[in-house]
Amino acid sequence: MKKVITFALSLLAAVSSGLAQPAPKPYGMLPSARQVRWQETEMYCIIHFSMATFEDKEWGYGDEPVSLFNPAHFNAMQIVGAAKAGGFKGIVVVAKHHDGFCLWPTKTTGHNISNSPWKHGKGDVLKEYQLACQKLGMKMGVYCSPWDRNNALYGKPEYVTEVYRKQLKELYANYGTLFMSWHDGANGGDGYYGGAREVRKIDKGTYYGWPQTWAITRAMQPGASIFGDVGPDVRWVGNEEGHAGETCWETFTPHAETGNVPSNGNVKYWESTNGMRDGKFWMPAECDVPLRPGWFYHQMQDGQTKSPSALLDLYYKSVGRGACLDLGLSPNKAGVLSDEDVKALATFGRLLNETFKVNLAKGAQLTANNIRGKNKLKYGPANLLDDNRYSYWATDDQATNPVLTMTLPRPTTFNVIRLRENIKLGQRIDSVAVEAYLNGNWKEIAKATSIGANRLIRLNENVKASRLRFKISAPVCIALSDVGLFKEPPILTMPEVNRSKEGMVSLAAGPRAVIHYTTDGTEPTMQSPIYSKPFSFKTGGAIKAKSFEEGQGSELKTTVFGVSKTGWKVLQMPEAEQKAAEKAIDDNGSTFFVSAEGSKECVVDMNESHQIRAFTYLPRQDKQSVGIVSKYRFLVSDNGTDWKQVAEGEFSNIKSNPVLQTVALKVPVNARYFKLAVDGVVEGNVFSIAEVGIEQ
Repeated sequence: MKKVITFALSLLAAVSSGLAQPAPKPYGMLPSARQVRWQETEMYCIIHFSMATFEDKEWGYGDEPVSLFNPAHFNAMQIVGAAKAGGFKGIVVVAKHHDGFCLWPTKTTGHNISNSPWKHGKGDVLKEYQLACQKLGMKMGVYCSPWDRNNALYGKPEYVTEVYRKQLKELYANYGTLFMSWHDGANGGDGYYGGAREVRKIDKGTYYGWPQTWAITRAMQPGASIFGDVGPDVRWVGNEEGHAGETCWETFTPHAETGNVPSNGNVKYWESTNGMRDGKFWMPAECDVPLRPGWFYHQMQDGQTKSPSALLDLYYKSVGRGACLDLGLSPNKAGVLSDEDVKALATFGRLLNETFKVNLAKGAQLTANNIRGKNKLKYGPANLLDDNRYSYWATDDQATNPVLTMTLPRPTTFNVIRLRENIKLGQRIDSVAVEAYLNGNWKEIAKATSIGANRLIRLNENVKASRLRFKISAPVCIALSDVGLFKEPPILTMPEVNRSKEGMVSLAAGPRAVIHYTTDGTEPTMQSPIYSKPFSFKTGGAIKAKSFEEGQGSELKTTVFGVSKTGWKVLQMPEAEQKAAEKAIDDNGSTFFVSAEGSKECVVDMNESHQIRAFTYLPRQDKQSVGIVSKYRFLVSDNGTDWKQVAEGEFSNIKSNPVLQTVALKVPVNARYFKLAVDGVVEGNVFSIAEVGIEQ
């Protein structure tokens, strides 16, 4: 009897010791409560609708008359509802862009909505967004550009204290609880500035007094995460493609690109894409990308809305890498999203829901080779399947390379794997390898790094298995909170559309697909022409194509071409540059020409006269900024000697969003020669061109 009692007491002591096992010590930097809530949001939309919409620009100059703003059918419910249908959980409203026009009745400037004809000056776009968000259960944030190309005080201390900070206070006080305050990195340059029409430079590190400015946010909207190139809560991912790095750490240390003090617009943005394993701040990445090529609505970009499958790919490369996705929506001049944008969002939302509505790992048996303190209840692997992002499987301090084995009730087909850490304890895991037991052997099917808040591994093919093994590597004990298996539905691949310099178009799709296409602007059906061989398309325009299998059509692929460049030549180049200059007109966007230092123009002979409706410029696509044209003039000639200027302007935001730029002419012209005169570049003393061309 005495032995039984002794054994029972020993067992009780062992159990008590396990239950008393302390939680893992936090590792590295940790998120604040507001950052945790931001991370849980995963997807939201930033909405650009203002003066630039009515001027068909990306950046307004600041001299736009307030009478321009008069949307006939502004509908916040339609816009916010479309975002919600896409699975997005919030919106960020661009309350003021760089042109300085305020979409609320501010007391800080007359350049605001109360002086516009819309609703006889009684309207408030911000209030309508707020009410729509409240009704639809969506979060709301605000973007108020610190750069103001309209305000006469910009560049002086009074602008910061009497205009910008007071604008933020109005937004924080009057539009409910905000989840984000978004601060752009574009600051200082040329503008209207109350009629001065000059260039004004500011010290980006000190001018806005960011510590004092952010203190306003903390005091008035303590739950709002602050976004900026240097955070402090959320960092820019370093591109406007919507992609985080394959390895993406939640921690980051901003470094100044020039000078000693990093600030908005003065940070080594390329370091943001991956973050830093030992970063001094918890500062996760936001991946911002527009639904269309530009941030504001441009009618010429109709038909170029990202497809649902493209949006799904963005989801995997942003949310699936521990970041959040910020998708740009651009209402048209009427004040609503176009039908194609609404349709793309809704289809994406259905695709996302169909993929992730069922976790195929539910019901699986999970076994681990180490459980912290042998306490299965508190730290066991069963916590991985309980739908709680913060309950977790933890290991003993010395167990930094644990193995988890999953046994499913039956062989199951999946193509997506999800892993999450309890980020309240830091980002702990360096890497994971996933194996499946196939044909009597363990086979590696996937691996990943930097798990963090969310990691989605999209497999290249379906895997059918009943047993999986997860091999984890970390510098400390782990705190894994979630494991999931999902099946993405079949998605017919859109056709690829290419055109040679000679004007021959080729289409390609899957091996069993039949491609139908049109060249008249209509959407292809199974009654449209079938692609069988390359065809001539020298005059340019839009080619629309779909691939079909078993009566089912893929998403629509729309590709816009300018006039074929057959017989074109680049003139007036030094002999050493002549061959390289042909890359500017080779109809291949992956090649590019870089001029000699000090060169300021590119002259093109089109071999014959063409009617020109618009010019096009594609910047280099290698993620470098040297030579990208920011200010331009286009001139035309019949003889290559006598020139007439027909267009001038700036390619706004081209450094961050280097997409095809189209310069539409108010009146078409006829000419054989055209000249791109370079009046400004993003970086360097050269200019670069991936492609330059015309549209008829």
